[in-house]
Amino acid sequence: MKRISTLVAFALCFAFAASSADAPATFKVSEFTFKRPEKWEWVESASPMRKAQLKVPDTEKKNPAEVVFFHFGPSNGGGVQANVERWYGQFEGPREKLNAKMEEVTVGKRKVTYVRAEGTYLSGMPGGPRTPQPNSALRGAIIESGEGDVFVKMTGPKGIVESADGDLRKMVESALK
Repeated sequence: MKRISTLVAFALCFAFAASSADAPATFKVSEFTFKRPEKWEWVESASPMRKAQLKVPDTEKKNPAEVVFFHFGPSNGGGVQANVERWYGQFEGPREKLNAKMEEVTVGKRKVTYVRAEGTYLSGMPGGPRTPQPNSALRGAIIESGEGDVFVKMTGPKGIVESADGDLRKMVESALK
């Protein structure tokens, strides 16, 4: 019996290592090729709306941050300002209490809008039940494109999101050069 449990444990470790090795180092969303930060994990998404999904692990592997990529095609997705407002609306309370900020930059020939907020994040699908997650943060990037904007949104525990902000920006901007 002990030998069987050892074999099962070995098989699970091997399967995890193999799936980590199979995780793409780069991936494409619309016309952009993103380079996954080395410590971030690839997640297979079950939602057809999500074009890619990553996980930013914490040191204790308990509460990771989630990074999702959306692309709805030309003239879809609601535009930059509507999405910024939607993202802010996923937090409890007025914007003044969210430390909400929006920054527009140009990288190469592309306009990118960076978004940030922090507070109690209300996870869940819009219109459905929501679960309050206090001490959370959001960092996002909206890349404007004639082929349809690409939306990149990272949410999770405030400390993890804040520490991963530089990697998020680096990943977004490297896809635009």
